Amino acid sequence: MGEKKSKHSANYYKSKILLVLNQMGKKPVTRNDLIGKTKCKKSESEIFKQALEELRNEGRIFDQRKGYVLCSRMGYFTAEVKRLSKTFGFIEREDDKTEVFIPGKYLLGAMPGDRVLAHLIPSRTGKPEGEVISVIEQGQATISGVLMSEYNQLFIIPDTMTRSAVRITENECGAKPGDKVLAVITSRGTSHSEHKAAVISCFGSALKASSCAMAVITASGISFEFPDDAKKEAEKIADEGIKPHDYNNRLDLRDEIIFTIDSAESKDLDDAISIRRISGGYQLGVHIADVSHYVRGNSPLDKEALIRGTSVYYADRVIPMLPKELSNGICSLNPDEDRLAFSCIIDLDSSAEIKSYKFHKTVIRSRVKGVYKEINQILDNTSSDEINEKYSAVRENIFIMDELADILMANREKRGAPQLETAESKLIIDENDTCVDVVPRTRGKSEQIIEEFMLLANQCAANLARTSSIPFVYRIHEDPSLEKIADMRDFLTRMNIDYPHFSSVKPGHFAEILNNNRDSEKFPVINNILLRSMAKAKYAPDPIGHFGLALKDYSHFTSPIRRYPDLAIHRILTDVTAGYDSQWLTKRYESFVKNASERATATEITAVKIERDCEACYMAEFMNKKLGEEFEGIISSVTDFGFYVELPNTVEGLVHINTLEDDTYEYDGLISLKGERSGKVFALGDKVRVQCTAANVNSGNIDFRVI
Repeated sequence: MGEKKSKHSANYYKSKILLVLNQMGKKPVTRNDLIGKTKCKKSESEIFKQALEELRNEGRIFDQRKGYVLCSRMGYFTAEVKRLSKTFGFIEREDDKTEVFIPGKYLLGAMPGDRVLAHLIPSRTGKPEGEVISVIEQGQATISGVLMSEYNQLFIIPDTMTRSAVRITENECGAKPGDKVLAVITSRGTSHSEHKAAVISCFGSALKASSCAMAVITASGISFEFPDDAKKEAEKIADEGIKPHDYNNRLDLRDEIIFTIDSAESKDLDDAISIRRISGGYQLGVHIADVSHYVRGNSPLDKEALIRGTSVYYADRVIPMLPKELSNGICSLNPDEDRLAFSCIIDLDSSAEIKSYKFHKTVIRSRVKGVYKEINQILDNTSSDEINEKYSAVRENIFIMDELADILMANREKRGAPQLETAESKLIIDENDTCVDVVPRTRGKSEQIIEEFMLLANQCAANLARTSSIPFVYRIHEDPSLEKIADMRDFLTRMNIDYPHFSSVKPGHFAEILNNNRDSEKFPVINNILLRSMAKAKYAPDPIGHFGLALKDYSHFTSPIRRYPDLAIHRILTDVTAGYDSQWLTKRYESFVKNASERATATEITAVKIERDCEACYMAEFMNKKLGEEFEGIISSVTDFGFYVELPNTVEGLVHINTLEDDTYEYDGLISLKGERSGKVFALGDKVRVQCTAANVNSGNIDFRVI
């Protein structure tokens, strides 16, 4: 009786194929040659085919026209497409997470979320640049844009991805030309212009900022609605309220003078403060809503909060991280209501240096819902009798707060933290959801006071974690890169701005440049140059410090209603206060903090982009009513295609080089455009008078012309 031959597995042939291709170096091997060299029998051809397919999908081999090659031998790597503009894109390598710039013609029609095979090409900038050679795995690709019609055929003009129109094959929602829509790619080509798409959502006229904002948000994958299981959990928590056993093992601070300070329209009050003088200094209490008591790890609410990562604020609206039953309800530190809190009690000496701190689970009862504007009036003695009455129980505390904050702000300056300014805009939206004005957002003294107190609590949380060697989510800000520092020096030198000479940059060097030029007309531009020179702050499990704040220890502890990292460290600190040791905490949270840090950084980047894109649409809507009007502005940045001018109300628009018709202008590569014949210069920081010539609500682009 003959012995039954066993089949080889796909893994067996995968190993054989990789061995053969490695031996052949960069020389392609045809399929037939591979079959021969691996001694594959005809009866196992399907298994061999499966092995080839798996290796291709894993990005380990690539099928060139002349045969297969080993990707590692060819310098090919797998990556995920992260984002696209109309003329280029970025991919992230899977091996080392490096971001690689891809010119549009080398994207091969790849879309965000696609897994691709790519290789590096000579870079024009010194930064990694590459070419996509294969789309290994297609993600579900959606695009937002404006619907148009030509010869009875519908097309979408995408907001990103390509300058070319993409053909629409289905339009079941009845969108009309001129509408802002969301479409899903139904058929792929080898370039973006060859794709075909189906309209899946219509947001209304592309001339309305509210329509364009909705498209931006939907295209980003963020939903206004919460999943049913998360909603039900939130409703159950809200209905139950605070139960008798919730008070157990909590420090009772309901008799303490504790109150919130926020904007008048805020409904999610997640931080409150208390303050009093003690022997030799001050005792500050920072009391934060105990969100982690309600949002338990791996619950439906927690999973959804991790996905969202942060609340998103745009125009005069918010898309919350947690359902309103929590964010505006049981977790909001409303006045005259018992609330569960996580408190950081800090003792400071007369110089506002931290002597000691302690974290407690507490129950508090806020005395008053403080409003920034009203407290600012109390501090500058312009408050009305009505306001004085409202704050009568906390008036003395307000002035102690002011006293302590002054010392803290002076300390921040002493340690060399640069006092950078960010120009924030406030959009005035009417009842028709139309932007009717744009004004700079101003900060009064009470806003600065609360910022200083929150910084202290955040610092204490990070210090506790670092000194205890426990897993944690830190808020870090790395030192500026050598490349960015070199650019900063070039900018300042060209603008004849003195700067301190240094071998390694410290926060104090930035502070010195700012302080020496604070009264200069060019201060706003110098401020922006330094801002652009800095790294982006992010979340990480390693405590490397915060450059911008000149702090060794920093985290985000104070906003668990609207930021997941804060919720994550509340959960960890809850176990610390319960007495668990570092070994147990490491086992429980080591992988969690890595995942939470990566997710929180990614969602923050998405949220910031959404907020900026939506703001640009609303600004364009406002400027659409100002066409033909003239404005004074300052040149905020210069490029090879023109320069941007920022108006006093924070609106920014482009003066395209083609509109400078009096001469031919050349870009110096850094700060100015210079006329070849006249020698006329438009440089960074110059004041110019411009006329608004166009404002595209859909793209958020505003165009100016120099008068």
